[in-house]
Amino acid sequence: MPIIEYQGKKPRIADDAYIAPTAVIIGDVIIEEGANVWFGAVLRGDVGQIVIGPRVSVQDNSVVHVNRRHNTVVKADVVIGHAVVIEGCLIEEGALIGMNATVLSGSTVGAGAIIAAGSVVRENQTIPAAMLAAGVPAKVKGPVSDSAKEHAAQASRSYQHVSKTYKDVEWPGNS
Repeated sequence: MPIIEYQGKKPRIADDAYIAPTAVIIGDVIIEEGANVWFGAVLRGDVGQIVIGPRVSVQDNSVVHVNRRHNTVVKADVVIGHAVVIEGCLIEEGALIGMNATVLSGSTVGAGAIIAAGSVVRENQTIPAAMLAAGVPAKVKGPVSDSAKEHAAQASRSYQHVSKTYKDVEWPGNS
C-alpha cells in the first residue's frame, strides 16, 4: 500500500487500522483506531489535513481530498460507500454516505444522517443530524427511519469485522 510523505507531512495510521494494499494515503492524513480503507481508495492530504475517525469505513474507489479553505474531518463510525468523493467537508458521527455520492467543500453532514447513493451535497450545504438527503443537488427528504439507522449501524459493524479478516491475508509482493 502506498503511504506517501508529501512536503514533510507523513500519514499517521493507527496500528489496528486496516489499509488495503491498493489504497493510497498521501500527506497530512490521520487514520484513527479501527478505521478501514479499502481497495483503490485515495486519501490525499496535500494542501490540508484529513482526519478519519475511529471505526470509519472508506470503501473501494472512494476519494477523500481537501482544499486550501477546508480540511476534511470524518468522525467516528461513519460509512463512506463505494466510489464516493468527499472534499473539504465535515461528516459527523454515525453518518452514512451512499455509493457514488459527492460531498463538496464547506459542507456538513450531521450525525446519523444518510446521503442517498448518487446524491450531491452542494458546497457549504448542511444536512441536519438524523436526516435522509437525496438527489442532485441533495435535498432533505425527512428523518432517517429506524430500519435505515439499523442498516447504517450494521454496515459499520460488518466492515469492522471484515477488515479484521483481511489483516492477515498474504498479498502478492508483501510476503
